[in-house]
Amino acid sequence: MNAWIWRAIALILGLAGGGVLGYLIRQQRFQQELGNLEAMRTRLLDEAEKQARGVVLNAKDEVLKLRQELEAEIEGRAQQLRREEDRLQTRREQVDGRQERIDDREQQLSKQQSTLDRRLNKLEEVEAQNLEELQRVANLTVEEAREVLLERVAEETRQDMARVMREEELRATEQSDERARKIITTSIQRLATERVAALTTKSVEIPSDELKGRIIGRGGRNIRVFEQKAGVDVIVDDTPELITISSFDPVRREVAGRAMYYLVADGRIHPARIEKVLEKAAKEVDQVMREQAERAVYEADISTLHPELMKLLGRLYFRTSYGQNQLGHAVEVAKLSSLLAAELGANTDVARLGGMLHDIGKAVDFEVEGTHATIGAELAGRYGVSKAVINCIAAHHHEAEQQSIEAVVVEVADAISGARPGARRESLEFYIKRIRGLEDIARSFKGVEESFAIQAGREIRLIVRPGEVDDLDALRLSREVARKIEETMEYPGQIKVTVIRETRAVEYAK
Repeated sequence: MNAWIWRAIALILGLAGGGVLGYLIRQQRFQQELGNLEAMRTRLLDEAEKQARGVVLNAKDEVLKLRQELEAEIEGRAQQLRREEDRLQTRREQVDGRQERIDDREQQLSKQQSTLDRRLNKLEEVEAQNLEELQRVANLTVEEAREVLLERVAEETRQDMARVMREEELRATEQSDERARKIITTSIQRLATERVAALTTKSVEIPSDELKGRIIGRGGRNIRVFEQKAGVDVIVDDTPELITISSFDPVRREVAGRAMYYLVADGRIHPARIEKVLEKAAKEVDQVMREQAERAVYEADISTLHPELMKLLGRLYFRTSYGQNQLGHAVEVAKLSSLLAAELGANTDVARLGGMLHDIGKAVDFEVEGTHATIGAELAGRYGVSKAVINCIAAHHHEAEQQSIEAVVVEVADAISGARPGARRESLEFYIKRIRGLEDIARSFKGVEESFAIQAGREIRLIVRPGEVDDLDALRLSREVARKIEETMEYPGQIKVTVIRETRAVEYAK
């Protein structure tokens, strides 16, 4: 029993001692952790204090730097203000000096003005005395003398004006001619076309004269049917192995010529056969016109056209004017117009299409009343062509006002195409009529003594009476004659108008 008690007591004491020992150990560890925390706090405080000191130092450095920069800027502005003040002071001194010189100059001018006034008064007195003396000597009043003087000055001024006008006009003409020659030469050099000439009649060769009787038929039946159906005149004369077909319509003439060729080649000639062959020839001609129109449009670099306009262009393939094929002429004018427009900076598309369609009215001018320019403009408007192109068509012979530079370009291109050597022919009768018309127009003006058309009608020379026409009137007369020729005549190219005024003094020694 006692042993158990002592064991229990020993156990209790052991347990109590272990608890106390554990408590002491935990207390010691707590103290150590507390010391660690205190050391950490101290270290953190030191680091924070060091960082704070660093921030303060950086802030002080920034403030010091900003202060230095501000002081430098203030010093720079102060120096600039001092320089500006010095410049203003110098300027003020210069202005003061200039004002003093101006005052001195005004005093001098005032003295000179007084002197001039005195001299002017003396001159007026002398002039009045001279005027009285002149009136006494010349026996003229002031008004009469003024009229005589004005007439003399007007005459001298008139002569000087004519001279100056001639010089300026010559200078302007030389410059414009040089520029125009350059543009036209450049455009023509870039253009290459072929010329196709045709006559107003068509001849068909036959193997022998025996076929003439078969062409005429019994009682003229065959030739009468042919003429009625084809709308042409068939001339069967004494020319050996040749038949001539004549018509004002080139398309009818072509159809009739092809049909006659087929009839002669086949040998079967009777009314039913004639009608059939004419229909075949008409279809062939339509095909040819369509192909030629497409070729022309492609050659002129035009994208699309209304089908009716294409048909009318095809008709121009069989139309000639003074021996010049009109479709070829249209293509040439289209190309020239485009090239000239490009040189001048104008609208090349409008100029090209205007040049292509400028003579489209000639395709139907046998059937419609009016000039070909008016008819062409109406046709173009009917088929949706732009107003600018319509004006090019209507105004290329000055039958309408030219509203754009493209219209002028088309007119010039038309003149170039028609006037160049070899492009056109004209009959002797029409040539003589045109020459006489030129001379009659020149003689219709007052003061013209004689007129002569020279260089195949390319120049008209006017001899004027010097007593009725002076130098200024000569300039005006040349313009008026040129304007009347433009308004009343049709001609290829241009006509030079030269007015000659000369005074001859003749005396005989006896």
